[in-house]
Amino acid sequence: MSRFIFVVGGVMSGIGKGITTASIGRILKNYGYKVTALKIDPYINVDAGTMNPIEHGEVFVTQDGLECDQDIGNYERFLGDNMYKFNYMTTGSVYNSVISKERNLCYGGKCVRVVPHIPDEVIERIESAAKKTKADFTLVEIGGTVGEYENLLFLEAGRIMKLKYPERIIFVIVSYLPIPNMIGEMKTKPTQHAVRSLNAAGIQPDIIIARSERTIDKPRKEKIAIFCNVKEEDIISAPDIKNIYEVPLNFEKDNLSRIIFKKFNLGGLSSDTEDSPPPEWKKRVKRIKQLKKEIKIGIIGKYFASGKFTLSDSYISVIEAVKHAAWQVGYNPKIDWLDSELYEKDSRKLKELLKYNGIIVPGGFGARGVKGKIKAIKFCRENKIPFLGLCYGMQLAAIEFARNVCGLKNAHTTEIDPKTPHPVIHIMEEQKKLLEKKDYGGSMRLGAYECKLKPNTISYNSYKKYSKFQILNSIFLVSERHRHRYEFNNEYREQFEKAGMIFSGINPKKNLAEIMELDKKKHPFFVGVQFHPEFQSNLLKPHPLFLEFLGILRGHEVTKRKISLSYTKAIF
Repeated sequence: MSRFIFVVGGVMSGIGKGITTASIGRILKNYGYKVTALKIDPYINVDAGTMNPIEHGEVFVTQDGLECDQDIGNYERFLGDNMYKFNYMTTGSVYNSVISKERNLCYGGKCVRVVPHIPDEVIERIESAAKKTKADFTLVEIGGTVGEYENLLFLEAGRIMKLKYPERIIFVIVSYLPIPNMIGEMKTKPTQHAVRSLNAAGIQPDIIIARSERTIDKPRKEKIAIFCNVKEEDIISAPDIKNIYEVPLNFEKDNLSRIIFKKFNLGGLSSDTEDSPPPEWKKRVKRIKQLKKEIKIGIIGKYFASGKFTLSDSYISVIEAVKHAAWQVGYNPKIDWLDSELYEKDSRKLKELLKYNGIIVPGGFGARGVKGKIKAIKFCRENKIPFLGLCYGMQLAAIEFARNVCGLKNAHTTEIDPKTPHPVIHIMEEQKKLLEKKDYGGSMRLGAYECKLKPNTISYNSYKKYSKFQILNSIFLVSERHRHRYEFNNEYREQFEKAGMIFSGINPKKNLAEIMELDKKKHPFFVGVQFHPEFQSNLLKPHPLFLEFLGILRGHEVTKRKISLSYTKAIF
C-alpha cells in the first residue's frame, strides 16, 4: 500500500514547493521505490489552459492532453516518468466533479455539503492516483500557503487522511526564512506563524524545509525546533542555489531520506546516505559543475515581462530543455530574453542576434509581437543563425518563408488575419466548430500524437542518433506533445517544397505537417516543429532535437558571421 507525503508552503508562494516535492521523489526513486506525485491548485479554473502565462507561469501539457501547472513538468523532469490527468486537480475540477455526481444521484439523495463531500472527493482522487500507479510513495503538493482560505479544504483532506492512515502519512512544510538587509540576520518568526497556522488546521508538520538565501545555522534550527514542536534533526536546510538539480543532493546532506524512512518505520536501509550507490543523477550534477565553456542562446518571446520584472517561468520547460542538452554536449548555456516588440519598432536592433550561437522562438498565441518575431526569423534564415521554432515559432517561420522565399505577399495565419490572401497557417476544421460554440477550455489539439519522420533529414538523424523511434511497416514514428488550434495549410505544401522547404515530419493519420526544415547545405540548422519537444526533456535524457540544435551550436562561431543587408527590406 502506498505511503503519502503532503507538501505545503509557509510564509509566501514561489519558494520552491514544486522543486521540493520533485526532489523528495527523486531521492526515493534513487532507493528503488516507485513514486508518483500530485499537484493541487486552489483556484476555480478547471485547468491551467485558459490562463495567461504571465499570470500563472507556463502551461504544461501531459501525455494524455491535460493543460496543467508547471510543477507537473518539474515532477516529470526529476522523476523521469510521465504524469497524467489524475496527477493534477484544482478547486474548480473538484467542485465540477462533486456537482456532476450530485446531478447523477451519486450521493443517494443526501444534502451535499462543502464538508465532508469536497475533502472526500480530494481523498478519493489521491487514493485513486496511488492505486493506478501502484506507487510505493505518493507525493501530494498543495498549492498556495497555509493560512489562506483557498487551500483550507485540501488541508482538511490531508488531516482526514492522517486520521485514516496514521502510520502512512507525513507532512512537510516548505517555509521561508527571510534575511532583511537592514537587520542582517535570518528571522524565524514568519515560519513559526506558518506552522501555527498549519496547527490551526489540525496538522502538525513532521519535517520543515527551511528555505532561505543561506544555509540555516544551528541557533536558528534550535529556535524553530522549540517553537514549532519538531526535532532539530527534522529541519532541513534549503539555501538558494544556481542549479535546481542539486536540491536532492543538498537534502541528502541533511539525511532527508533517513528521516523519511524512519518516520515510516522502514528498516533495512543505510543510515549513512554516502554508503548508497551514487546514482547517475549525482554524476551528472558533478559534471555540470566542471563545465567551463559557455554558449549563448536567445529566446524571442513576449510572456516574460511583468512590470519591471522578468518572469522566466512562462517558458520554464524550454529553459530546462536547453540546459539539459547544453550540459550534455559540454556547455553552460547563457540564455537571454529578447523582446520581439523592439524589433517591430527598430529593425536595426536585429543585429544583436548575431552575437548568439542560436535563436529559439517558443510557443505563444495572439498578434502582439508577431511582426518582430517574423523579422527575427528572416534575419536568422538569411544570416545562417541556427534557429529552432516551437509550435507558434514554427508557424511564424512558415509565414516568413511564404512571404520572402515563395513570394506570397501578405501571407499570414488566419489567427491574426482571417482575410489574408494566403492562409499558410489555418485553423483545423474540428477546432473551427469548437470556437463557434465558444468552447475554449481544454479543446485544443492536446497531448501526444504520432509523427512520421522522413529519412535522411535533420529531424530523422536527430532522433536516430539520440533516441529510439518506433518502426512500423518501414515507417519511422515518434510521439510528441501538442497544444494548438492552427496548422500548416497543406494547399501550400508543394509550393513550399519547390522553394526548398523540407517537411520532415508528418502526422500519419491526418497528414498534418509536424516538422519543417531547410537542407543543411542551405542552412546549418533551421527547424520548426508544430509540437512541444521541451515537454519531454529531462536531466538524464535530453530531447533529441534540442541535443542536435545545441550540438550544431557547439561548432557555430558567432565571430565569423557576415551580415545580410537585406533584412530591412523584407515584406512585412
